Amino acid sequence: CSSLAIGTTTGYRLFSLSSVEQLDQVHESNEIPDVYIVERLFSSSLVVVVSHAKPQQMNVYHFKKGTEICNYSYSSNILSIRLNRQRLVVCLEESIYIHNIKDMKLLKTILDTPPNTTGLCALSINHANSYLAYPGSASSGAIALYDGNTLKTACTIPAHDGPLAALTFNSTGSKLASASEKGTVIRVFSIPGGQKLYEFRRGMKRYVNISSLVFSMDSQFLCASSNTETVHVFKLEHLTDSRPEEPPTWSGYMGKMFQAATNYLPAQVSGMMNQDRAFATVRLNISGQRNICALSTIQKLPRLLVTTSDGHLYIYNLDPQDGGECVLIKKHSLLGSGKMEENKENDLQPPLPQSYAATVARQSTVPSTSTMPGYSEDGGALRGEVIPEHEFATGPVCLDDENEFPPVSI
Repeated sequence: CSSLAIGTTTGYRLFSLSSVEQLDQVHESNEIPDVYIVERLFSSSLVVVVSHAKPQQMNVYHFKKGTEICNYSYSSNILSIRLNRQRLVVCLEESIYIHNIKDMKLLKTILDTPPNTTGLCALSINHANSYLAYPGSASSGAIALYDGNTLKTACTIPAHDGPLAALTFNSTGSKLASASEKGTVIRVFSIPGGQKLYEFRRGMKRYVNISSLVFSMDSQFLCASSNTETVHVFKLEHLTDSRPEEPPTWSGYMGKMFQAATNYLPAQVSGMMNQDRAFATVRLNISGQRNICALSTIQKLPRLLVTTSDGHLYIYNLDPQDGGECVLIKKHSLLGSGKMEENKENDLQPPLPQSYAATVARQSTVPSTSTMPGYSEDGGALRGEVIPEHEFATGPVCLDDENEFPPVSI
């Protein structure tokens, strides 16, 4: 979550997210129009692009060199692409193609997958396991889990009653979060076993379309955004373990009474009572737009980022101790000229800080370099790393430079 890629009617753009105040454009390309998929491999110079002009063709570029590494065509429109240092996954409506990213060779074709009109799939960014998740059924919320390294099916997880709408792995590939088309319940499972670890309730009043689901890098938080104006952040903790002793208050007494009562209720009812509510929330000033969210550390503080389809990036402070309502501290326009314009309307001053984290964040106005472990210190995350020339010798692209990509700890 240290860079942002956007596709537009004229091409695509890449931005660095190393500063709150300033949004740095790393690269802009107008060679291919109507780009609807653009995926960048971590902070590297490798980008994969798909255009509405040729929706069945995947183009792989080295954007710093301005060269095309290769391109592949498929039998139907490409709906999504996922990649890590080991694998590149292309998802069509009824099939999935797995490539070896070092030489772009096709390793496996998963045919006759259940109809997947949105191209829903998730790939672990941890190349040590490269787990792939995709819908295992068109009518129910079953998740098919596939091992992208051994190229074998791992298991099927019966996650939801209704069809799936969102899937995401945590950074190590040890957890998988999912949501159904109803969007009321979000579940987290262990990988590769598929045991249910957490269950969060987004809300019971109305069904929503969850468009984005993402873990923080340390797997402590899970963020969900939808077509509504509210973004929810859940904390992955077992509350019963963190509160060994409670003061003898009336509310504490009633809490224990409810907890005891769940032992006598049907599993479905007691499960609903035990579900955790959102730890933190964001109230957007828009609704109905497609958006994506991310949890990142920028200038050494936790931030919640929301990008909307109308071309804006919103940056909020996230209080990791107290949660609550997140404070909007910056709004950037992504569709202006090459240099980001500094409009007065974009300089949003938050209300009085409500927490220590918010107070510290407001004072940090001097941009600092990214401190993400694994990134080179020469600004690689800002400008885009260059893949060394000798690494192209054995194939279209070979990614062995440890300095170019963040290692994933297990």
